[in-house]
Amino acid sequence: MMSSSAATLDTALVQSGVRVSEQIVEDVLKKFENAGMVAYRFFDWAEKQRHYTHSVRAFHTVIESLAKIRQYQLMWEVLKAMKSKGMVNVETFCIIMRKYARAQKVEEAVYTFNIMDKYDVPPNLAAFNGLLSALCKSKNVRKAQEIFDGMKDRFVPDSKTYSILLEGWGKDPNLPKAREIFREMVGNGCRPDIVTYGIMVDVLCKAGRVDEALGIVNEMDSAVCKPTPFIYSVLVHTYGIENRIEDAVNTFLEMENNGIVADVAVYNALIGAFCKVNRLKNVYRVLNEMDCKGVVPNSRTFNIILSSLIGRGETDEAYRVFRRMIKVCEPDADTYTMMIKMFCERDELERALKVWKYMKLKRFMPSMHTFQVLIKWTLQEG
Repeated sequence: MMSSSAATLDTALVQSGVRVSEQIVEDVLKKFENAGMVAYRFFDWAEKQRHYTHSVRAFHTVIESLAKIRQYQLMWEVLKAMKSKGMVNVETFCIIMRKYARAQKVEEAVYTFNIMDKYDVPPNLAAFNGLLSALCKSKNVRKAQEIFDGMKDRFVPDSKTYSILLEGWGKDPNLPKAREIFREMVGNGCRPDIVTYGIMVDVLCKAGRVDEALGIVNEMDSAVCKPTPFIYSVLVHTYGIENRIEDAVNTFLEMENNGIVADVAVYNALIGAFCKVNRLKNVYRVLNEMDCKGVVPNSRTFNIILSSLIGRGETDEAYRVFRRMIKVCEPDADTYTMMIKMFCERDELERALKVWKYMKLKRFMPSMHTFQVLIKWTLQEG
């Protein structure tokens, strides 16, 4: 029997006189994807309308909505309805596997993969990769590795398969396993692509093995796989953390010599490296170079500089940089929190409130941390 809330929704939809179409239903379901049962009731109502049939996208959206609120039984009923219409595909199962994995229902995710055949969708490499990705992203890389080892003869791994496992072990973190996966990939004749190289460089750098990461970059065949700005940004950033400023600069120059155009992430890494060794003149030169080359700084660019200046006690200069910033890009929550905290610590509550008012003028929603900083100092002031 239909619940009163469902009946009320049905009545409201009928009285609205809306004529459903694929686009309207997809848009409404997307808008209410976090509303769970409301999305499902609309989906159910729309299905009963004349001259209308749900699209694959509509089915997928409502499956995601139901999984978010753990209405798994209803989710499987929707899947059965999809099967009856011959609309189930590999992506359908990838969605369900992702949702189960995020809810730490690992066995259910694996079960979903294993019953694909029953829904007339033979599992393929894309589905296999989808399962491994779902498990790795939900911090279940060991289970992913176990499944990979048991099924790699059934599905020939590609560069995406290895990249998924590589990233999973990198985030674990387990550098020996990441190295093992990379060696296995190369040993099996699977050529790493730019994504694989990027992940491996990132994993090595986060483990403090920047020189080993550079060796990986030097091994890349530039004719097939040229290093990206992301790879160089990781190298420059890591050299900066290690106070190896000359290596950071040389890596940046090498990138330019190789004809790779620096993006804002690479410049941010270089700025961070100069800030780490207190070379502020170089920081401003980099900012000017960005301006000349048409690379627009972002909030991250200025936050790196502000953090360095505030840490050194150069608060007046930090305020000048902040005023320069608001002419170029929008501050973010970290920016406002840093500036408000800086003024509060200097007992300049009026200027802190001025930044707060500017934030409100820009209709920026402050973070809880920003609130806490201002409230704390306001109470101390009495």
